[in-house]
Amino acid sequence: MQVGQKVRVRSFKDGSGKAIASKIGEIGVVKEEKMMDGGKWGYIVKFSDSTKSWFFADELESA
Repeated sequence: MQVGQKVRVRSFKDGSGKAIASKIGEIGVVKEEKMMDGGKWGYIVKFSDSTKSWFFADELESA
């Protein structure tokens, strides 16, 4: 994943985020890379409705 790349949300692991879970299947743009807990990379994704959230790489796919 690269900053500026369009991605589709493939899945969402955290069951507590219903609003974010509703983004499954939506396309957004990677705005930032972020080192997450456990040394994994995460990505801040911005959607057409101006909301943003972070996802792990395995939760996203190229759009």
